[in-house]
Amino acid sequence: MKREQLGLYRDYGLYIDGAWRRSDSLGTRKVLDPTTEDVVGFIPAATEADLDAALKSARDGFAVWRSTSPWQRSAVLRRAAQLIRERAEQIAQLMSAETGKPLAEARGETQAAADQFEWYSEETKRIYGQTIEGRSADVRMQVRYEPVGVVAAFSAWNFPALLPARKIAAALGAGCSVIVKPASEAPGSCMALVQACHDAELPAGVLNLVTGDSGLISRYLIASPIVRKVSLTGSTEVGKTLLRLAADGIKKVSMELGGHAPVLVFDDADPVWAATTLARAKFRNCGQVCISPSRFFVHERIYAPFCEAFANIAKSLMIGPGSDAKSEIGPLANARGVRHAASLVDDAVAAGARLLAGGKRPEAFPRGYFFEPTVLADVPAHARIMSEEPFVPLAPIVGFSDFNAVVEAANSVPFGLAGYVFSNSLKTATLAAEALECGMVGINEMLLACAEAPFGGMKESGMGREGGSLGLFDYLETKYIRTKLV
Repeated sequence: MKREQLGLYRDYGLYIDGAWRRSDSLGTRKVLDPTTEDVVGFIPAATEADLDAALKSARDGFAVWRSTSPWQRSAVLRRAAQLIRERAEQIAQLMSAETGKPLAEARGETQAAADQFEWYSEETKRIYGQTIEGRSADVRMQVRYEPVGVVAAFSAWNFPALLPARKIAAALGAGCSVIVKPASEAPGSCMALVQACHDAELPAGVLNLVTGDSGLISRYLIASPIVRKVSLTGSTEVGKTLLRLAADGIKKVSMELGGHAPVLVFDDADPVWAATTLARAKFRNCGQVCISPSRFFVHERIYAPFCEAFANIAKSLMIGPGSDAKSEIGPLANARGVRHAASLVDDAVAAGARLLAGGKRPEAFPRGYFFEPTVLADVPAHARIMSEEPFVPLAPIVGFSDFNAVVEAANSVPFGLAGYVFSNSLKTATLAAEALECGMVGINEMLLACAEAPFGGMKESGMGREGGSLGLFDYLETKYIRTKLV
């Protein structure tokens, strides 16, 4: 494959041992623009030989990086953050081209990715151990935190810069080396992050990137004794598969998986303000957000004005390609998402739900993976949308009157990533937030994700945390040392 045929990825490829290269077999995979369904470029399809090279590189890189002082690691991460910010417009354009994401969202995500590197440039200097007083004067006890080793990191396509940044920055801050596998649908943003690390003078081998067949790559990397930690952002089903693979080698694992976030809107909340805030959050990134509010439980006293305001916002959003500055909602990532959205709408309406807005592909876009922002009211509990993770621009609204009953309904699914509460009562909001079986809860607030806070879920939504100081500990091992003075 000639370089000019690689399209968006002509400057990239596999990144192994500090250099960009093609696949050992010269094999490639195509990447589609979800706005037009046209091919925008080709990426290398890694072979087992390529993966062996990445594993050796990461093993050697770990030996160098783990012995690099925290202050030196900090300087590299800080420089990478600076380079990402300097290249933010270029990265955002690339992200929008391969995902269809509106440019405003792509710019914001790129800055959030830079935040991860900046945050962990500071946290790497704060990996503190512990001293424990011995029971006798001739005994010393201490606890050390040491990097776990080579990390295999697998990332999703919905936030193609932020998701890998959380893994790469934390792992590098802890002193680990990384082999990252970005999603094949949108690998360019992650490639740009790797380039920023390269230009920040990260030593060769410390960070490697491979693309291609996800099943082959995950099985091969996780089976290797060189890999000691697995990190995944993806679906619950993929998480279960990788957990089984990791079990054979007793690998350290952290996973951020599916979600189906409940929203409890109580009768003391402003229905129009709550609906406006929630609708704009719901349809961000075309609903393809793991912490997106996706089950709306609204008190019956404010149900009607809430539904009306929510539907009005959905109808007002400008649909279009991400490159258009007027676009507020772009396409879904693939044709599978369009089919899933249509199926959920048909099922809910057949079950008795009322369609208030959207519900189909927009007529103005016969090509591309577009779907109208959709609002459903009076959705029965047995409709699929109430138990299946949607990951599409579809909002089901249900009325409630009893606190205990709505909490039970909110906790009835196996997911437990995020939840939201809208109330002007401190008591109601506090009790509801504490009752929700979620790893994160927003009270009158939708912006949960930030570099300094832990991100992760309960139940089948995963294990471990990314972000904040806790995010660093998922890449560290605890070592206890006891010394007797003789």
